[in-house]
Amino acid sequence: MSQAPVLFNTLPTASGHVFGRATLNAPASLNALSLAMVDLLQPQLATWAADPQVAGVVLDAAGDKAFCAGGDIVELAQEIRQLHQSQPGAVPAHAEEFFEREYRLDYGIHTFPKPFLVWGHGIVMGGGIGLMAGASHRVVTPKTRLAMPEIGIGLFPDVGGSWFLSRMPGRTGAFLALTGAPLNAADALFGGLADFALRPEDHALLLNGISASHWQGQGARAANDAQLAHIIHRLAGDARISLPASPLRTHLDRINAVIDHDQLSDMAPRLAVLQSDADPWLAQAGAAFAKGSPTSAALALALQQRCKRASLAESFRLEYQAAVGCCAHEDFAEGVRALLIDKDKTPRWQPATLAEMPADWIDDHLRPRFDGSHPLADLA
Repeated sequence: MSQAPVLFNTLPTASGHVFGRATLNAPASLNALSLAMVDLLQPQLATWAADPQVAGVVLDAAGDKAFCAGGDIVELAQEIRQLHQSQPGAVPAHAEEFFEREYRLDYGIHTFPKPFLVWGHGIVMGGGIGLMAGASHRVVTPKTRLAMPEIGIGLFPDVGGSWFLSRMPGRTGAFLALTGAPLNAADALFGGLADFALRPEDHALLLNGISASHWQGQGARAANDAQLAHIIHRLAGDARISLPASPLRTHLDRINAVIDHDQLSDMAPRLAVLQSDADPWLAQAGAAFAKGSPTSAALALALQQRCKRASLAESFRLEYQAAVGCCAHEDFAEGVRALLIDKDKTPRWQPATLAEMPADWIDDHLRPRFDGSHPLADLA
């Protein structure tokens, strides 16, 4: 197999049109999203969007373990730590470039003018959910495991997480941001993070079904969307797929009670109590909140509150500012160090508790750190 981090080809179809196919190709890193991947994907997707012969796009990944386990953040965290030794509060240019280009890619998927299918098999975390969330046809399998565990690394559910998590049932989006709780395929369907479920072995059948079908040309978005959905539904019916129960659905009332309409300082004790819950899923969620960055918790909740009524473009612009703000402060680099570099799993959060957080702390994370117009000002 080619060593390129993304592989591109086209699927011929019975109507003479083609489907573009992009395959993330870094299975050794669980297809972690790198800037090289972003820079390959964005121009190719733009080309396919403009080509009248291209009826739609499939995005999948090499290997059987993961679609995408998140952004490739180790190098970024190391750059932040090194820069802060001489320039506390400074942001590496690489960080600004990575987030700007990643956000542009994800926004392009949300607004892609043709059917866009993501095969979300295996691990889908962080930046992987960012790639998947905006697709028109999002497929999961019984082996899919999703999470946005950024509270454990001093970040927040970015790449649109503040926008789509705030639109999930009840208070589940805030709960997931505060706990990084893992989700299965049934959870993804219930929460609106996926649209269809198929078996892993249906992947080749799906590609064959796309090739065997007749597609309409430019301007036939609705008809082609429906055609792709029919192909998936036929496979799902033939497979009679069985999914595990959804903890997110099962515990919806508990979640809504814990994450009420009050302040984070009121929610925090209720979340901490979950650590001793008899249900392992809830207990794990409570433990993750207790160990996570207080700044991440406060920032994630503030972003969801602000993005609930914002447009997608407005949300992306605010999240970009928050991501760059996290690079100016210490928790992001420290969280990555503790979890992925030194692996001691003992991050030293600054501040260490919610009570120690300055009144203007979150506002400082959200303030613009650029001169002139916003780097994402052109997003419609």
